[in-house]
Amino acid sequence: MTARNLILSLTIIASLLCSSTLVCAGQQPAKSELPRLIAIRAGHLIDGRNDASIQNAVILIEGERIKAAGPNLAVPAGAQVIDLSKSTVLPGLIDCHTHITFEIGNYYEDLFRKSPIDLAVSVHLQARRTLEAGFTTIRDVGAPEFIDVALRKAIDSGRVVGPRMQVATLAIGATGGHADMVGFSPYLKFGQFSGIADGIDEIRKLVRFEVKNGADLIKMIATAGVLSEEESVGAPQFSFEEMKAMVEEAAMWGKKVAAHAHGTEGIKMATRAGVASIEHGSLIDDEGIRLMKERGTYLVGDVYNHEYIMAEFKRLGYPESILKKEAEIGELQRANFGRAVKAGVKMAFGTDAAIFPHGWNARQFAFMVKCGMTPLQAIRAATVNAADLLGWSDRVGAVAPGLYADLIAVSADPLQDITELERVKFVMKGGVVYRKE
Repeated sequence: MTARNLILSLTIIASLLCSSTLVCAGQQPAKSELPRLIAIRAGHLIDGRNDASIQNAVILIEGERIKAAGPNLAVPAGAQVIDLSKSTVLPGLIDCHTHITFEIGNYYEDLFRKSPIDLAVSVHLQARRTLEAGFTTIRDVGAPEFIDVALRKAIDSGRVVGPRMQVATLAIGATGGHADMVGFSPYLKFGQFSGIADGIDEIRKLVRFEVKNGADLIKMIATAGVLSEEESVGAPQFSFEEMKAMVEEAAMWGKKVAAHAHGTEGIKMATRAGVASIEHGSLIDDEGIRLMKERGTYLVGDVYNHEYIMAEFKRLGYPESILKKEAEIGELQRANFGRAVKAGVKMAFGTDAAIFPHGWNARQFAFMVKCGMTPLQAIRAATVNAADLLGWSDRVGAVAPGLYADLIAVSADPLQDITELERVKFVMKGGVVYRKE
């Protein structure tokens, strides 16, 4: 099967499966069926921009977008009223580091017994779970075979229930690095699109290929990683010139670059090269913190998943070398995350969902608070800050006129107990209710 035919098959399968699911579930009303005006009564409103919550707020929604929001607004005659007067309402949450097209299971089965078609036919399940958990927008930072592009299109067209998406398509890495399978026979080959590029010319060409095929951003594998079998956990895997070329090429096409970077030197190299965000940032030092602050680079630190990896990955058959790397780096990452918080580095919420089950994304909030954030800082990382990183501050991330009506509600006050965000009771995306308990 050619690569073109494989992609066509994946798209058709995902479209047919998800279309039939929606018909059965009846969850996605046509835009013409949206009520003309909705009024939400919120007992407490954390709008993403103000320091304090707003009491007895009313949010007026017209079509997909917020028309007005504030305390004690009058409810227009004829508006559909949604009563959340006993709840706290917030903007829809944003996860800036997901891998929604797959979910980790048994190590060897995932590698050798599943094809991209297996991923494509189940991806709608992960998308729905993510949305119903309150994450109305995600940035997906690496997926095989452009499945993420097909999913984004299906969600945008209304055929699939899921969050708004920005997608990175193939993560770009060097030969023998974190994005390239190592430790196996050189005669073992996989017939898929490759994200491997060496040298400036190959990197520029691959960036263009990804943009051509739907990438909203570019994912750079700047350093070694944890869940791969190369020896290092954080050594740089591109030269500075290669990193710079990737950023410059992406910028020429209007795209930002997110850099997977665990290691100290690679974090600084990628920051100097001009990436928009450092993903993981596990071994960041004082100089790296200073550079990120100076350049306004976001840190997207996945400080929950260490818990899950250490509890579950041995049972899932992961090699001892990988478990050893995680044991060495997990707590260091959390300590350095706390130092970056204290220093005032810009923070955006990102979890690496796929390492743990999709829909568990909000479990990270409690760990961000344990690492030194206030509950409000953690919420802002997943709302206004995340929207800024995505370049979507005019669409999402706050409860304000003109933005999409992406809203969630919880029973109690997450400023007092951040774990409330793990128990979302109400989800609206674009004026449509997807969850209401």
